[in-house]
Amino acid sequence: AGLQGEQQRTWFSDLGVSYHVGLYGFSLWLVGLTAVASAAAIAYAWWAGRERPRAYFGLMLFLLGAVVGVFSAQDLILFYAFFEGMLIPLYVLIGVWGGAGRTRATLQFVIYTMAGSLLMLAAIVVFGLRAGTFDLVESGSSASVWVFLGFVVAFAVKAPLFPFHGWLPDAYRESPPEVSALLSGVISKAGAYGLLRIAIAKFPEPAADFQVPLLVLAAVGLVYGSLLAFRAPDFRGVVAYSSMAQMGLITLGLFALNGPGLDGAVLHMVVHGLLSSILFLLAGTIERRTATGEFTRLGGMARGRPALATLLMTTGIVALAVPGSAAFAGEFLILLGVFDAGWGWAAVGVGAIVLAAMYMLRLISAVLHQGRGPVVTDAALDLRPAELGILVPLLACVLALSA
Repeated sequence: AGLQGEQQRTWFSDLGVSYHVGLYGFSLWLVGLTAVASAAAIAYAWWAGRERPRAYFGLMLFLLGAVVGVFSAQDLILFYAFFEGMLIPLYVLIGVWGGAGRTRATLQFVIYTMAGSLLMLAAIVVFGLRAGTFDLVESGSSASVWVFLGFVVAFAVKAPLFPFHGWLPDAYRESPPEVSALLSGVISKAGAYGLLRIAIAKFPEPAADFQVPLLVLAAVGLVYGSLLAFRAPDFRGVVAYSSMAQMGLITLGLFALNGPGLDGAVLHMVVHGLLSSILFLLAGTIERRTATGEFTRLGGMARGRPALATLLMTTGIVALAVPGSAAFAGEFLILLGVFDAGWGWAAVGVGAIVLAAMYMLRLISAVLHQGRGPVVTDAALDLRPAELGILVPLLACVLALSA
């Protein structure tokens, strides 16, 4: 219980700012998720043979350190430094190593993120000056509505939540597969973590006052993202919009404002982070073999590719939240928690889970079981041992959480 592994050193004594880090139980799980997903992403990039590897892997490690810093920072200025630090490597990784539309994707990502971050910086300054300290452990709670909303918007952009998701489609499609895996599996969880650690913990009264509007946005994002995922024409599009939908479900759990909802949200953050990382890396392996992720050009990949079929089927089944899986446990706790806020919210969650089953089964069918597409040839080999060595441990982590 309480803060673990705490370290604190004075940084700017005249402003009361310190290098203060430590981990709570829930943030420890998120740091573990970051380490595991980042290791898999770096291994995939090494196997794929990215150009200028020293710069590429240096940026990947920079990103890893910044994300771990977000989950461990206990000073608001330090938190902001790490939160903004994530933008630097992402900007270069997408803008230099991304696809044909990387310029547009990078520009959208930077504009959205910087707008939210400026609001958060203003909120941090006001909160710290009023509290007399920027330390998250020492400072008390606040009732300021505007400061609360400044934090919420910044975290909603990073998550992303509806209607702050405009940067999502291009960024997820144009990034290298391993960067998309980190965007969906890890970076989005930094936004949800901010809602939990700062917006809810430090602003209990505004969080309660704005519970219904935020539940509405989460429910709309959950349904809207699910519908977009069902209509997406490509592998990455389905995973990208499903990630947006799942972040809406996680937000439902967070703003249930009770124990089961918060526990379910944290568990689902970890499970979804692992699942989305697997799916984006699988998308990368398929694109390397066929040069496309379009469903109209894929199909029939189950025949002669047992490893790919088994891995995609198993991941998809777990993502369906079948009873006994960790995904089921997280979603059940979220629905249990949000039911206390109103049965209608739980009904929306159940409906969206049905939609999730539909788009995930559509993805599996389009890749594996439909008629063989024009780009699927016998030269498109099954997953190689190196790829299995990257993906199987991620899936093993999900199954271990389900045990």
